[in-house]
Amino acid sequence: MDQYLAVLKKYAQFDGRARRKEFWMFVLFNVLVSVGLSVVDTIVTNRIVGFPLLGTIYSLAVLVPSIAVGVRRLHDTGRSGWFILIGLIPCIGVIILIVFYAEEGKFGSNQYGTDPKAGERDALAG
Repeated sequence: MDQYLAVLKKYAQFDGRARRKEFWMFVLFNVLVSVGLSVVDTIVTNRIVGFPLLGTIYSLAVLVPSIAVGVRRLHDTGRSGWFILIGLIPCIGVIILIVFYAEEGKFGSNQYGTDPKAGERDALAG
């Protein structure tokens, strides 16, 4: 939950780096909320409005933070945020992005900022 809130606090921050844990916890929380809203939409909202109203509102609310954390995750792997557009390639693009997101971040600072794991590594070494 803390990782999810951390992403929302950086709502539209496209600079910097995001650890794998931050990214994947945000994705997990979004999937769980989306499944829950889908159930509620199926039971209640679809009958009243005719389309999944709650899921649509939630998806729009987390659109910008989702793109921002994806860009920051790509920065952590040493790639430009523009690589997120690879996801627009049908089928293969999403697979490539998942591989990029799952990679270990680059050790040390890179052109996008300092290593988000640096403090954790220092604590373990010291």
